[in-house]
Amino acid sequence: MADTKQPESFLARFLVLKGAARELWITFALKFLGVTAYKLMNVTLVLWLSSDFGFSDQMALRMVLAWSLTMTVVTLLVGSLTDAIGLRKTFFLGVSICVIARAVMAFTTVKWLALACGLFPLAVGEALCTPVLVAAVRKYSTTQQRSVSFSLFYTIMNLGFLVAGYIFDYVRKGMGEYGNLDLPLIGTSVTTYRALFLVSLAIEISMLSVVYFMRRGAEVTDEGVRIIPEQVKYPNANLWTSFGLTVRDSVRDTINLFAGLLKQSMFYRLLAFLMLIAFLKLIFMQIDYVFPKFGIRELGPGAPVGRLLALNNWIVILIVPFIGAMTQRFPAYRMVIVGGIISAASVFFMALPTVWFQSLADGSFGRLIGHSYLGLAGDVHPYYVMTTIFVIFLSIGEAFYSPRVYEYAASIAPKGQEASYSALSYIPFLLAKLLVGTVSGPLLAKYCPEVGVRQSWMMWLIVALMATVAPVGLIALRKVIRVKEAGREE
Repeated sequence: MADTKQPESFLARFLVLKGAARELWITFALKFLGVTAYKLMNVTLVLWLSSDFGFSDQMALRMVLAWSLTMTVVTLLVGSLTDAIGLRKTFFLGVSICVIARAVMAFTTVKWLALACGLFPLAVGEALCTPVLVAAVRKYSTTQQRSVSFSLFYTIMNLGFLVAGYIFDYVRKGMGEYGNLDLPLIGTSVTTYRALFLVSLAIEISMLSVVYFMRRGAEVTDEGVRIIPEQVKYPNANLWTSFGLTVRDSVRDTINLFAGLLKQSMFYRLLAFLMLIAFLKLIFMQIDYVFPKFGIRELGPGAPVGRLLALNNWIVILIVPFIGAMTQRFPAYRMVIVGGIISAASVFFMALPTVWFQSLADGSFGRLIGHSYLGLAGDVHPYYVMTTIFVIFLSIGEAFYSPRVYEYAASIAPKGQEASYSALSYIPFLLAKLLVGTVSGPLLAKYCPEVGVRQSWMMWLIVALMATVAPVGLIALRKVIRVKEAGREE
């Protein structure tokens, strides 16, 4: 009897989204468009800073660190801001800022203007959008829909990353690594990397029309959708005065939130958990900010690094919904450990001698990856094979742990503070970018310089050892830092 019911039960795990509120599907659409624009900018950022403005490896990654710190400070305020003005208004505000900032980055050649009016305002706009989407998944899904919704949310994110990777390679191949594109209608030209920013700008603009269809005051409960009239917090204030008062209250609420959390042992346990996750997120920061330069230097200008890394997104898209459905009865903490072990182990493939993979590169596997998938001609460099194996194992590990990190943070949030608590799930990205900004820059310059002898394996070995801190710490400290998840027996 159990065997005959199992397939139906498995299918039912996906069918829980049937009849989901339209706001949940709008959230998924916004996630796809938002992460496509964000990823396209992210993988281009360090290349743009170095090529268009002459930043060194270390200075470019330090600029990324400063940009990330700005984003994180705003992110910590966004939770309370969203709780005050609502998800819909926060989306509109964030997307509008992103549109203006991306336009500046795409068209200006003045360094201070590109940074002060482009890069850093973009951090504010992204901070207003990204963590709010995590809160929206919880707000617009029922209890039964939660696990599968977060898994689908992560799958859609990877679909956006996948599209961005192909766009990244397509534009670079069409224009050349250091080409120029004339725009006669506005009487200017843009470099290859600013053309990529221009594409991300077009994607960002399309998000404004999607946000429009989100209903004001919509809220989903296990009983159904409710439309709650929005309360005007400052009825006698004009727009800018109201916004200023809201920001003031958000700062105060954020301070009060953390002041209250600092008195609870659970906060320190959650913080320790997120700090360990940062060592796993370091792998993805390395991929975004270091791998493009590594790939161009080791494999040559125009190397299809976007499509190569997009293997990660193909794999995750295919397996995350199934892993999410099959493991939803297991606690998030346990799945994070499993995924963390696999992800950390994957990086060690990049630290092995390239000669060990030469026969694979010369054989059918190398031809499949290099010639059939990447469209290369001639000999296939062993790094293409090594990166493929690294990405396959990284993707499997990611499918187990990454969606569950979001769920873990959201599942402990008190009602009414979903955005505030979901914002904490982005702490690992800040810490990972702190590591990239302070450690990866010197490693790249020393072991994979633009000119000179390279020992790239050493850079990857150090990154692999750092990533191992996460699963080791999660296992060793599980009795100390683990927090009970809502709706879980253990």
